[in-house]
Amino acid sequence: MNFDYTDEQKALKEEGRRFLLARCDSAAVRSVLDDPAKSFHEGLWRGVAEQGWLGAAIPEAYGGLGLGHVELCALAEELGRACAPIPFASTVYFVAEALLLFGSEAQKARWLPRIVAGEVVGAFATAEGPGPLTARSLRATVSGGRLSGEKLPVTDGDVADLLVVLARDGLYLVERGKGVAAEVLQTLDPTRSAAHLRFDAAPAERLGNEDGLSAAQAVFDRAAVLLAFEQLGGADRCLEMARGFALDRYAFGRPIGGYQAIKHKLADMYVKNEVARSNAYYGAWALNAGAAELPLAAATARVAASDAYWFAAKENIQVHGGVGFTWEADPHLFFRRSRQLSLVAGAPAHWRERLVSQLETRNAA
Repeated sequence: MNFDYTDEQKALKEEGRRFLLARCDSAAVRSVLDDPAKSFHEGLWRGVAEQGWLGAAIPEAYGGLGLGHVELCALAEELGRACAPIPFASTVYFVAEALLLFGSEAQKARWLPRIVAGEVVGAFATAEGPGPLTARSLRATVSGGRLSGEKLPVTDGDVADLLVVLARDGLYLVERGKGVAAEVLQTLDPTRSAAHLRFDAAPAERLGNEDGLSAAQAVFDRAAVLLAFEQLGGADRCLEMARGFALDRYAFGRPIGGYQAIKHKLADMYVKNEVARSNAYYGAWALNAGAAELPLAAATARVAASDAYWFAAKENIQVHGGVGFTWEADPHLFFRRSRQLSLVAGAPAHWRERLVSQLETRNAA
């Protein structure tokens, strides 16, 4: 059994890294962070679309590359390493996956080619404020093909052209325009924007016939695996940054990496990253194979990756010492993203509870 990427997948991953090194350095990330008028890096978004990444897992019949989800995982890892300031996750991991899972042939034919071309930015609107999602807590409703209610926070909701919205009775497609108002929210990571959306009798089209919460969770499970690879890429980059600084920075005539306290930090980061990598690979297999183990694999990957990225981002700042807390240094870019990614598809507490419930279900069987 092969627990690693194939040679072709490694080549795709390496090409993706070269592209992002050339087009998405820290200056590109900061160009979005430092400009309140920017919600994402439009030049990078166009470049990613030209590379075909938006359609990596979308069938060729809809203009995609039809490569598969493992290849998409490989690209997600590189996007995480680069801390890419684009709405890739919202559009590809959530909206495109929702269309592939539940969309009619007409809905797929209309939207997927436009997603592949980079003409459409997507957002997945489920939350309605703090607290867990339950059938009782959902207030968004649809009557006569019109959606009313509020959603917050919605990642990339301020720039989305197509919204997949969770209402009481199911998922709905809503186009930005009449009946949709967006208020940009201030968040820890402005390179991935968030919005408070208000719907006032907005035209809505049903997406599938499944129960809303069950359908949303199915999308979350798929997105969780892809997000885990983004988090893994970011965690690995934090470890590389910390190691490089520890070898270059001298104190009392020797590199600080020679001191036991720094060695322990780097070793702990490495261990957590490898645990996250193992679980992410398990998730990639389950997602690509459509395996029954996907809910368990997704929860495992999500919990491990969220923990690894947060720890690596935090310890990277600590290894950098006083300079690590400054605006000019890059560690805070990854700390911000680690927090954003850990919340974008449900808080870590939700995924720990889901992991426990999935293990209980498996053991009971």
